[in-house]
Amino acid sequence: MTTAALTIKPRSSLSLPRWLVLTAQALLIAACSTQPPQRYIITEPQDSAPPRSIDPASLKDAVPRVEPFSRYGNPAFYMVENRRYQVMNTNAGYVERGIASWYGSKFHGRRTSSGEPFDMYALTAAHPTLPIPTYAEVTNLATGRKIIVKINDRGPFKHNRLIDLSYAAAVKLGIADKGTGLVEVRAIDAATWRPAPATTATVSTAAKTGTTPPALYLQIGAFTSMENAIRLRTRLQGTPHSASSTIYSSQNNPPLYRVRIGPLQNVDEVDRVSRALLAMGLDTHVVLD
Repeated sequence: MTTAALTIKPRSSLSLPRWLVLTAQALLIAACSTQPPQRYIITEPQDSAPPRSIDPASLKDAVPRVEPFSRYGNPAFYMVENRRYQVMNTNAGYVERGIASWYGSKFHGRRTSSGEPFDMYALTAAHPTLPIPTYAEVTNLATGRKIIVKINDRGPFKHNRLIDLSYAAAVKLGIADKGTGLVEVRAIDAATWRPAPATTATVSTAAKTGTTPPALYLQIGAFTSMENAIRLRTRLQGTPHSASSTIYSSQNNPPLYRVRIGPLQNVDEVDRVSRALLAMGLDTHVVLD
């Protein structure tokens, strides 16, 4: 079956990966005038933490190992809520900063995009475009704490989210209670990876040795023409975002002119401003500086 034969919708099936729903339900409805069987009507519970608490010190990092890429989990591209995602051919050299979220009991036991059942107590993660599986080091930029996860699922599909951690991974990284965190995701070459030397530092001690978190911005455009950047910034005049918009010039040759809004106070403000800009027809991209 080709990708064109798929209707894709995030987190809406108990038997298929959370990013994939086949057109079977639509075909069933079209084929008969009666309501679809009850088994096709799924009421989604609210996502939540597990009923028992987890000790971060008991959680072990994923151990990178060489594995073939999943044939099932790596289509050339897929669509979710009218947004196209192009799956990367390789994870070599991948490093990106952004906002991490987590998912837990709502999806526990469901099939991931790799075919494995989702285990919220294991250090795994979902990423929209990295090949599956990919092992990655995730750093909490507010504390410096690092973990290693296995990316075996697709998501997150909320705008301006970089990675969706399992609940256990979020606990170990120190962002579970807050719900989100500013992170760096760095892909690991499993063929050359070696475990770091053992350390006597505890999880709580490591969490206290972080640095100042980066500032949050929303980038709404990047141009090789200064005039185009000014034109985009002019569109913000008369809006609450005009005063905080800035044009940044890169050191490229020719230079690249980026239009950004910020710094923003937190992820909630990022989401609020992003929604307002999307309503104006302006797409956004989170930048940590």
